[in-house]
Amino acid sequence: MSGNEIGLRGHLGVSGIAFLVLAAVAPLTGIVVIGGIGIAVGTGGGTPVMFLAATAVLLLFAVGYAQMAKELVNAGGFYSYVVRGLGRTAGLVAAFIALVGYNCFVAGAVGTSGFFTSEVVSSVFGWHVPWWLWSLASAALVWLLTRSGIDFSAKVLGIALVCEVSILLVLDAAVLLRTGFSLAVFRPEVFLTGSVGLGLLFAANAFVGFEATGLFGEEARDPKRTIPRATYLAIAFIGVFAAVTTWAIVSALGVRHAGAAAREHLAAGDLVFSVSAEYLGAAATDVMRLLLVVSLFAALLALHNSAARYLYALGRVEVLPRSLARTRRGNGAPAVASTVQLVLATAIALAYAVAGSDPMTTLVASFTGIGTLGIIVLQAIAATAIVVHFRRVRDGRWATTFLLPLLGCLGLWAVTVLAFANFPQLAGSDSTAITLLPWLLPIAAVLAVVVAAVFRSANKHLWDSLEHDLDRMGPDTAERTPQ
Repeated sequence: MSGNEIGLRGHLGVSGIAFLVLAAVAPLTGIVVIGGIGIAVGTGGGTPVMFLAATAVLLLFAVGYAQMAKELVNAGGFYSYVVRGLGRTAGLVAAFIALVGYNCFVAGAVGTSGFFTSEVVSSVFGWHVPWWLWSLASAALVWLLTRSGIDFSAKVLGIALVCEVSILLVLDAAVLLRTGFSLAVFRPEVFLTGSVGLGLLFAANAFVGFEATGLFGEEARDPKRTIPRATYLAIAFIGVFAAVTTWAIVSALGVRHAGAAAREHLAAGDLVFSVSAEYLGAAATDVMRLLLVVSLFAALLALHNSAARYLYALGRVEVLPRSLARTRRGNGAPAVASTVQLVLATAIALAYAVAGSDPMTTLVASFTGIGTLGIIVLQAIAATAIVVHFRRVRDGRWATTFLLPLLGCLGLWAVTVLAFANFPQLAGSDSTAITLLPWLLPIAAVLAVVVAAVFRSANKHLWDSLEHDLDRMGPDTAERTPQ
């Protein structure tokens, strides 16, 4: 590399990477929004069991993921894993799906951050500021933080994560001391009541973002140890924390009545706040509302970091313009990719503002919905690639590279089917335009196949670079990838 293309830099350890991905997951947002919806439309009082089931599936997937992470370090994350396991054409399909998923998710997150900041600030302080101004402010602050390097972002996200988790732990403790946690949630007649499919879908949705651990391998200390450990830590923390906190919430509501109570609060989205007001009081609930704003901003920052690294990785191999691979000399931040990504996401959000659309029912519903679906599909494709890769190289570790990852792979494809079948509920809207959005993913896949065919026949250098760029931490000793 020459000029400003000095490569990514960072000194992230296990905790730093875990903070980055847990902030993308946004535990407080996950409980307030996803947990509330899951209780309402899923299995009601059995929701904690759904989170435990989703945790089991993802930990099975993580077994194979960890083995692949020890072999391959690349800012392209799942895209590079798919190239290794399924070939360059499939890798481009995964990359294009990742571009749709992450960029749409960030656009939705810009709108979500702006909308909820406007609502919370108005409710708590009485200041009435249009949501799009808060969105602009959020995007500008994200841009400044990302230019400071990934290590600084990890510190900011760590502080935000501790704050949002702490307030929910206080709520959990208050419910435990006053009411206790009901063991009825573990009865089959409870967790098999309602829609198990939707319950599992929303539980899995709360983990979206964990897969970003691999994206930061080039910026990590000893990545072939750090990435697997951070992945296990992130999945286990999300699953246990979400299960315990939803257990507290349904215990406070009454396990048998939790679903009905959640449906009453579904339109306002204030189920968790109503429980907090009863158990912690109005002042602490206002603090929780303010921390929700912090949580949403942290998620925006973390998701943007992930989206920017996909742009950077594809720019480096010249699938996208090479300029996207330029980094800052001082800290190796992917400055051009970051700027392009934020400008795109903010422009989309502002287009909805200019049109006078309600951000939650249009911008957030559509772009967060398709972003979530895209990332779920990406996870399932990567899970398949990992299983295929280790079978193709005839790896002898039958349990850790075949059986357990295969079970996780099947679980992720089951979640993918649920996501497609229930996309209106996932997006939170039954608008005709929104129900058609999943077609963006097959269109992206077809476009990727066409681009791959063009590169294979007309640009041999670029086609070869897709394989040669894979391992950025040393010589690539693995068997060459299939075509």
